[in-house]
Amino acid sequence: MQRLTGLDATFLYLETPTNHMHVASTIILDPSEVPGGYSFSKVRDLVENRLPLLPPFRRRLVEVPFGLHHPVWIEDPGFDLDYHLRRAALPAPGGRRELEDFAAEVMSRPLDRTRPLWEMYVIEGLEHGYIACVTKMHHAAIDGVSGAELTVNLLDLTPEPVIVPPPDPPWQPDRMPTDVEMVGYAMNSLSRTPVRAVKAVRRTTAMALTLRRRNREPNVSPPPSLLSAPKTFLNAAITPHRRFAMTEVTLDEVKAVKEALGGTVNDVVLAICAGALRSWMADHGELPDQDLVGMVPISVRTSEEAGTMGNRVSSMLIQLSSLEDPVERLAAIRESTKDAKEQEKAISAQVLTDWTEFAAPAVAARAARLVSNLRVLDRLNNALFNVTISNVPGPNFPLYSAGARVLGIWPMGPINDGAGLNITVMSYMGAVNFGLLACREMAPDLDALAGYITEAKDELLKAAAAA
Repeated sequence: MQRLTGLDATFLYLETPTNHMHVASTIILDPSEVPGGYSFSKVRDLVENRLPLLPPFRRRLVEVPFGLHHPVWIEDPGFDLDYHLRRAALPAPGGRRELEDFAAEVMSRPLDRTRPLWEMYVIEGLEHGYIACVTKMHHAAIDGVSGAELTVNLLDLTPEPVIVPPPDPPWQPDRMPTDVEMVGYAMNSLSRTPVRAVKAVRRTTAMALTLRRRNREPNVSPPPSLLSAPKTFLNAAITPHRRFAMTEVTLDEVKAVKEALGGTVNDVVLAICAGALRSWMADHGELPDQDLVGMVPISVRTSEEAGTMGNRVSSMLIQLSSLEDPVERLAAIRESTKDAKEQEKAISAQVLTDWTEFAAPAVAARAARLVSNLRVLDRLNNALFNVTISNVPGPNFPLYSAGARVLGIWPMGPINDGAGLNITVMSYMGAVNFGLLACREMAPDLDALAGYITEAKDELLKAAAAA
């Protein structure tokens, strides 16, 4: 048994019938050069062979009675690969819109907590003879970085798949623990809570004093705070239904803007998103008077933690400038990102995760449902933040799955009450792929926002050329 960390368990407690806390990716593949030809059985054989490299695929949750402590992972004694790996086909013409609708439907359904928290759909019937793969997994098991590492373990560098030797000793399922065993395990862990709580108080107090001193220094601009964001049509209670759109720009274009106008690749990505949101909201007649605020997850995973699963993430709030001039907009975002990063350096990643360890599972889960059912976030004058924007670096070399060449990878991150849009970005083979996920009722025209991403990139590229 392995107990979930407080941060991992938080993603379980935040889940409600409308807030689905899973992450996913949509991959398009070209099977035209698969040695011996493509077949679904080859994909199944590959996944089965790689299971030793994919620990979360065979782990299921076991809840502690009465919600005394965080749940634990066990090796699932009833693991059934064919339940998780599914075959599907798109209706004609099998284009991008049909694939987006399929992925949105997958994201609209919660995962079954009585089984390992993942599903994989192999989708046939795409135009040009392509196939696709939509894989989703609960955020309690992975973050963006560990999810990318997990995906890589399913892929190869050559069309000929590498055969992974069987583990020694072989994998063994766990016995389902009894309620008495779970309560005893929880009480043993809880006995150490007072000592951890004292340390957490000390670290938090020291961090608060450091931030207070820093923010009082001259020429220091604190980043936005929670509930400082303007209220928009995206910042209300969400439904269980999702809409998905994907688009892409070239990495060379993003780098050209960076070299000409300054900043980082991530700054340019944020500026593209800000420009697209500005145009899209103007179409809706809801462009706010003040800047939008984006929540940007950041990895705090150390080199020693590379290859481990679970979550090692923090976040920072960025002002997404709504200035009309693209050069000024990028400059403002660059300064906001700089301020947020400097404050992040003053905050210990340990402090951010300390208090999640002490959350009472039963209370936390009921509180999340109460907030959702009462639509509490609808009653606030301001939004916690407006949109989640995440950027996950990907490989710049070709990858293959069961012999099929990967053409593109589009990630999908979760949305939640009060923030009904998530833009997750991943680079691959010279492309920067944008995966947009939103509440279906809030954003019926999400494809229009995807189109504005291309326009915002062109606007910045034109300004870069002039510079």
